[in-house]
Amino acid sequence: MSAPQRTLLLLTLYAIAMAQVEASLVVHLRSLYYPDDPLALFPLSLMSHRDLFIELTRELATLLMILAVSMLATRGFTRGFAAFVYIFGLWDVFYYLWLKLMIGWPVSWLEWDVLFLIPWPWFAPWITPVFIALLFIFWGGWILLVAGEARFSRNTVIVFVLGMLLDLGAFLLPAVPLLPGGEEAFQNFQPQDFSWSLYLAGYLLMAAAFWSVAKTYRHSIG
Repeated sequence: MSAPQRTLLLLTLYAIAMAQVEASLVVHLRSLYYPDDPLALFPLSLMSHRDLFIELTRELATLLMILAVSMLATRGFTRGFAAFVYIFGLWDVFYYLWLKLMIGWPVSWLEWDVLFLIPWPWFAPWITPVFIALLFIFWGGWILLVAGEARFSRNTVIVFVLGMLLDLGAFLLPAVPLLPGGEEAFQNFQPQDFSWSLYLAGYLLMAAAFWSVAKTYRHSIG
């Protein structure tokens, strides 16, 4: 096994194990906040202020863990970024796989989820972050395996960041009308409309940026 293959294998094991830890925590939280039906996420059962603070710090800690492992596993910005998105993507996909195995959720392909809580809750069908995660996995894994070096050009960075912001906007947009109403508005929230056009535009821009970077690599596997 070559060094790049060994690195990819270890990153894969880390991401899958990390996803299981998070999925297990979510199962416990759903059992606590949705004792009658852990599969029914909406209408929301709001966390206590203490639990919300703990959850916010856990989300930040998760991102720091992924970043730290990425920096330890690789050198250089492009390969480090590839490691980060590879772990992030695999973690996200296996998070939902573990939930499906443990409690049978998601029930449907377009079922809504609370994706993240910073700076306010992200709402979207769970399949939307999974599509992004798959893009991250394939691009990140390919970059880590291919010998050579590539760089993000200024234009590529701009395209990627724009795509990321568009997808972030699609995830944040459903909660915007709820912000003036405070906790009561979130408690009564039932998701309906998702901005698929905004999401798809962002997705295609990120894919285009990844493709642009991938084209600069030598076509040899390490």
